[in-house]
Amino acid sequence: MGVSVLPCKFGSAKRFSAALAILLVAVLSGFVVSSPAQSAAKSGRKLLVTVKPEYPETLRIAQIGGLVRLSATVQPDGKVSQVEIRGGNPILAEKAQAAVMKWKYAPAAAPTVEEVSVSFTPH
Repeated sequence: MGVSVLPCKFGSAKRFSAALAILLVAVLSGFVVSSPAQSAAKSGRKLLVTVKPEYPETLRIAQIGGLVRLSATVQPDGKVSQVEIRGGNPILAEKAQAAVMKWKYAPAAAPTVEEVSVSFTPH
């Protein structure tokens, strides 16, 4: 079994290795909620309050993690009214969905839909 190398925009193997190392450190550093900056940039809604999802101990011990993708409907007052699961481990997705329902965004003139990604890392 071999390793395939895809073309990338990094320009050199050293830069690619450095970028990969930074990504690996970020992933291995623990639980990461990766979407607040992304979703705020897309809609202009600033994220004011986040709640970390519960990480089921059985999944953490079994080294099961992953990325959960969600769509959160945010009302004009900043409260999350609905969260749809777009992808990810079903158990982790439920935990992420419950946590995002408790998030609070800055007020806006109209409801918005925020794309959210929550990463679970068992380390």
